[in-house]
Amino acid sequence: MSQERSFKIAIQALGGQGGGVLSGWIVKLGERAGFIAQSTSVPGVAQRTGATVYYVELYPKRLAEERQQAPVLALMPVPGDVDIVLASEIMEAGRAIDRGFVTAKTTLIASSHRVYAIGEKIGMGDARISSGSIHAAAEKAAGKFLIADMEACADATNSIISSVLFGALAGSDALPMARDEFEAVIRDQGRAVESNLAGFAAGFEAVRYGRTEVSQPTEEQQAAGPAPAVRPLIERLHGQFPEATHAMAFEGLKRVVDHQDPRYGSLYLDRLQSVLALDRGGTDYRLTTTVAKHLALWMAYDDVIRVADLKTRSTRFRRFRRDVLAAPDQIVHVSEYMHPRIEELCDMLPPRVARWILDSSTTRKVLGVFFGKGRRLPTTKLRGFVPLYIIASLRFLRRSSYKYQQETARIENWLDLVREAAGYDQAFATEIAALQRLIKGYGDTHARGLANFSAITAVLDVLRRQDNPAEATRDLHDAALADENGVALRAALSRLTGKEEGSADAEAVA
Repeated sequence: MSQERSFKIAIQALGGQGGGVLSGWIVKLGERAGFIAQSTSVPGVAQRTGATVYYVELYPKRLAEERQQAPVLALMPVPGDVDIVLASEIMEAGRAIDRGFVTAKTTLIASSHRVYAIGEKIGMGDARISSGSIHAAAEKAAGKFLIADMEACADATNSIISSVLFGALAGSDALPMARDEFEAVIRDQGRAVESNLAGFAAGFEAVRYGRTEVSQPTEEQQAAGPAPAVRPLIERLHGQFPEATHAMAFEGLKRVVDHQDPRYGSLYLDRLQSVLALDRGGTDYRLTTTVAKHLALWMAYDDVIRVADLKTRSTRFRRFRRDVLAAPDQIVHVSEYMHPRIEELCDMLPPRVARWILDSSTTRKVLGVFFGKGRRLPTTKLRGFVPLYIIASLRFLRRSSYKYQQETARIENWLDLVREAAGYDQAFATEIAALQRLIKGYGDTHARGLANFSAITAVLDVLRRQDNPAEATRDLHDAALADENGVALRAALSRLTGKEEGSADAEAVA
């Protein structure tokens, strides 16, 4: 097929998404269709799993022959001179826009899903960046903007996102080649042909007809209802709680039962019902819904037993195999990096034993020989899997552990504060309930969050006297999430209490 113009194509992809495969397919497609093709790649910094810009330029062979001169092709995309941008994730589309690759002459094809950056994952609060602004910028900047959930297409077809993007490119009509020419390139490669063609078809239909294939639950999943031991809890939830609270409370109930057992789920509903009795928030029951969320998060606290349980679940290993597209006869090795501290060991022990260890510097020093550094455990091998599996099986001991005793006391104290405030200011009580968001993880992360939580609850009497206690509490909450060193929170507490930030009293509060 002879062509009359060149095409400049930029691919923004993350490590492991097959960006190199996609650029190779486009090169083969162009060569089959009578183009001189060249591809290059520019690795980016280690964001998420490593972002890379691939660049493909297609130049009509006929024009080169007419001019009797070989074309000089660029080594990387030039801002303002890119015809097609393929983005494997919505933020990669944002990067392309920011770099000037997307203009009125550009066809922008992007996947709507997110792969969160490291900064978004480690933020103390919700550090996720909204995709909405990127979507709006793409609509404004691109001559043609096509978006679909390419990851969902890949998952549904057991393929990789590069094959879905290749199909989306075919469906966009941005290149003059027919669909069968695209498919021929995949067949000629001879690798995972069926799954790649399935992914290609899903991408083609997603941008051409707006159909995003998603996996449907199996008959077994559809037929499976709640376990007999859980049914009474669900019936209680639907019978004793208003409908506005059902969605959040149901998710919370699932979480705490999964963490421990149905009896723990019953305790969750008991605690939640004590707040519902005081909720005068109208039809939305905002106070109860907020407590339903944060109570579940607190009751399902992280400990060594929980971590071991999650790391040895069969669903996790199946997900790994699916993520790397492993064939049935392929072996996938998984190695976990673990760094348990003495404090995590003591969390599992009876309270009296745990306190004795923590209070004894000699005992801590001896145990530090075994718990002083991190190690790797291959959980796909018996020597790594069995120890974690045994630890996970100790769930029945959790109620008698030091950690359980501590967290139970903290939860009850928090609920007392919420219930007390609910008697005179529902909005204030809701903000106190939301302070639980500060407490997450385990180890140093948990300690920092708990310290911030304690610092704010220590000044609730001062907050209550403010003109708007709920707003003042929310401001301290936001300050606690501003930085992990507590600088913003100490400053906010100093302004609130009238004490200088460096004073002994201010330090004691913060």
